[in-house]
Amino acid sequence: MAHNPNEFTVRGACPHDCPDTCALLTTVVDGKAVRVAGNPAHRHTDGALCTKVSRYPERTHHPERILTPLRRTGPKGSGRFEPIGWDEALDEIAARLKEIAARDPQAIVPYSYAGTMGQVQSEGMAARFFNRLGASFLDRTICAAAGGEALVQTLGGKLGMKVEHFAEAKLILIWGSNSIASNLHFWRLAQQAKRDGARLVCIDPRKSETADKCHEHIALRPGTDAALALALMHELIVNDWLDHDYIARHTLGWDALRERALQWPAERAAEVCGVPVEQIERLAREYGTTQPAAIRLNYGMQRVRGGGNAVRAVACLPALTGAWRHRAGGLLLSASGHFPVDRAALHRPDLLAGRTPRTINMVTIGDDLLRESSPAFGPKIEALIVYNSNPVAVAPESPKVVQGFSREDLFTVVLEHFMTDTADHADIVLPATTQLEHWDIHTSYGHTDVLLNRPAIAPVGQARPNTEVFRQLARRMGFHEPCFADDDETLCRQTFGDRVDFQQLLDQGFATLPVPEAPFAEGGFPTPSGQCEFFSARLAAQGLDGLPDHLPNHEPAGSDPRHPLAMISPPARNFLNSSFVNVKSLRDIEGEPLLEISAGDAAPRGIADGDVVRVFNDRGSYRCKARISPRARQGVVNGLGIWWRKLGMDGSNVNELTSQKLTDLGRAPVFYDCLVEVEKG
Repeated sequence: MAHNPNEFTVRGACPHDCPDTCALLTTVVDGKAVRVAGNPAHRHTDGALCTKVSRYPERTHHPERILTPLRRTGPKGSGRFEPIGWDEALDEIAARLKEIAARDPQAIVPYSYAGTMGQVQSEGMAARFFNRLGASFLDRTICAAAGGEALVQTLGGKLGMKVEHFAEAKLILIWGSNSIASNLHFWRLAQQAKRDGARLVCIDPRKSETADKCHEHIALRPGTDAALALALMHELIVNDWLDHDYIARHTLGWDALRERALQWPAERAAEVCGVPVEQIERLAREYGTTQPAAIRLNYGMQRVRGGGNAVRAVACLPALTGAWRHRAGGLLLSASGHFPVDRAALHRPDLLAGRTPRTINMVTIGDDLLRESSPAFGPKIEALIVYNSNPVAVAPESPKVVQGFSREDLFTVVLEHFMTDTADHADIVLPATTQLEHWDIHTSYGHTDVLLNRPAIAPVGQARPNTEVFRQLARRMGFHEPCFADDDETLCRQTFGDRVDFQQLLDQGFATLPVPEAPFAEGGFPTPSGQCEFFSARLAAQGLDGLPDHLPNHEPAGSDPRHPLAMISPPARNFLNSSFVNVKSLRDIEGEPLLEISAGDAAPRGIADGDVVRVFNDRGSYRCKARISPRARQGVVNGLGIWWRKLGMDGSNVNELTSQKLTDLGRAPVFYDCLVEVEKG
C-alpha cells in the first residue's frame, strides 16, 4: 500500500494534571489528528496511554469546539452568545481592563490552574502580563498545596524516590491513591514488583479499583491518615524496628517526635481511624521489617483540615527505618522539585516594578466574588480572566461561586476549548488551542524527565494559544517591553535556560534530569538543617506545631447528627478534574453522576440501588443516582466527580456540598472533609 505523503507523526507531551506526564506520538493525516499513542521510546510512557488521553483526537476535533470569539447576549449563565472577531474581542477586553486598572489594577484577578501543566501555556506569557498590569496574585492551591508544603517542611522540597525503582521494592504502601485510574504507569511498576514477590497495601477510605488488586486494603476514615502514621511510628519504636544510625545522622527532632508517637498506641489509632488494631500492628510489622519498603502517596489524603500534618507524618516514616538508604525505598508524592525551572526568566516578576499586589486564594473565590471593597480585603473584584480552569464546576461551595460569577457588574473573560459551566457565565469567550495545536514544555510530578510538545496540527477554527492572547492584550494595553514579543519556542527555551539540553528535546522529545539513584541515602536533605526535619523550626516560627500531629477534620465523623455521613469526592475514572466530561465516548462509559453508598447506610434510609437520592448539608443539596457498593465503607459515601454542572441532575454537581475552609498547611481546600445526609429524592 502506498504511503500517504500527507501522513506524518509529531512528538508531544500529555498536558493534563497527572503524575505520568506521558510522551505522545500524534499521527496527522491531511492536516487532521487521527491518532494519539504513547511514545515507546520514552521509558516512563513505554507506549501506553490511559483511556482518556487515547481519545484526544476526539476532544481536539470535537463538534462542540469553540471556533470563534464569542460575546454574551443573554443573562449570565444562560449560555447565549454571538460570534465576534478577534480584534473586536481584544479591543473590548483591553478597554475594560484599562478602565478598571486606572482605579486599581488589583480589582482584576487571573484565575487559572492545571487545564494544561505546560510551563508556557499555563503561566508563561500570562504571568508577564498580570505582573506588568499589577493585577491581584492568585494563590494556586486547589489541588496539591497542603502536601507540597508538608514535603518542603519535612524533606526540604517536593522530592522523593525515582518512580522507576518502585519495581524493585519488596513492600509498597499505596496511600491515598487510586493508581489504576490516576497513575497508570506507576501501577505497571507496582505490578512488576508484585510479580516479583512484593506485598502491596492500599490505604484509602474507598475500596478503589487499585485496592481490589492489592494484597490488603486499609479502609480508614477520611482525615485520619496522621493518626495511622503516628501509630505506625509507635509500633516501630516499641518493637525497635528503627535504623538508629540513620536517625542519629540524618534527622532533626527525633526525641520530640518519639515522645509524640508514644502517645499513639495502635488501639487509639484504631478507634480514630475506624480500622482493626490487628491491621495497624500488621502494617507496622511489615513496614518495620521489610527492606526496601516504598510509599506512593497521592493527593487525596491531604484534602482535609489536617492534610499537611498527615503528609508530614507519613514523610517521616522512611527516615525512621532507613528506607532512604535503598534506591527502591523511601517515598514519592511529588518529584516536581527536581526540575530547575527558571521562573524569573519565564514569569518576569521584575515587571511588578516593586508593587506587591494582594493575593486571592482560588479556593475561596465563592466568598471573594461576593465581598465589597474594604481596607482588609482591598478593592471589590471587578474583572476575572479565566484560563486553564473551570471554577464554576471545580471550586468548592459552588452555590456561592455561581452567585459570584452571575454578578452583572463583574467583567469575565474565559479562554476555553468548550462551553463549560464557567464559559456560560463569561462576557467574552476566546477559543483556545489544545495541546495538539501549540508549543509547550513540561515538567512532571511523577517522574524526572522534561518533555517538549510540538504542535501537530494548525489551530482548529480561529483558536489561539493562551500566549498569543496575552501578547495581543499586552500590545493593546500599551505594554511595550521586549519580553512581550517572545514567541512560544523562545519561551520554551527560556524555561530551563542552559540547564536542560534544548537540542535533545527537539531531537527526541524528552530529556532525563541527572537525579541520584537514591537521593537521600546519605542524608543531604535540602532543608535548612540538611536533615529530614521531624521538627520544623520554620513552622514553629509561624506559631504552628513544629511536629506532625493528627488534627481532626473541620467536620469530624459523628460530630453532627443532622449530617451523619462523611463524603469524599474522588474523580470518576474516565474524567480528569472537569476535563473530558464532554467527550461522549468517555461520558458513555461513566453513565451518569453517582453516589456510592454502603448497603449498611442505604438500608435504614430505604435506598435501593439505582434510586435517585438527594445528598445535602447546610451549604446545598445535590441529586444523583445511588449505587449500593462495597467500594463505600460504612459511614462514608463517595460522590464521584467532577461532572459539569449542566450535565448533572438539576444543573448541579458534588461541589454544591464542599466547603471553602482551608487546610492546616498550604492554604489548600478540604474537599474530602465534608459531612452530609442522604435521602431518597
